[in-house]
Amino acid sequence: MIALDTSTLVAFLAGDGGPDVEQLDRALAAGQVCLPPVVVSEILSAPQDSGTLERIILALPRLDIIDGYWERCGRMRRGLLGRGARAPLADTLICQSCLDFRLPLLTRDNGFKAFAKHCGLELA
Repeated sequence: MIALDTSTLVAFLAGDGGPDVEQLDRALAAGQVCLPPVVVSEILSAPQDSGTLERIILALPRLDIIDGYWERCGRMRRGLLGRGARAPLADTLICQSCLDFRLPLLTRDNGFKAFAKHCGLELA
């Protein structure tokens, strides 16, 4: 099972290519994709959605928020910011969801490299 980031999902839906899109295609075919809650919110907030995208997104499994999530997010972000690393809030929330469920993240966003280096995030 892999968790999916918005950047790869958007590229996939736009018909872009790349190793992440190919991996997503294989994972979808195998039923091995789940969505962090923040990714669901980011995708569903797109103003151009016709409703089809929403049905697809809501059909995919998503990760639950478990007790202590917000505190772990805050501490992780504080640690990264204290190191001088870039730590956008949405990325922090996505990372923590992956860490809580011990899932790799499939992304094309290089901003997650600091989370991998300092927080233990596995990148797919």
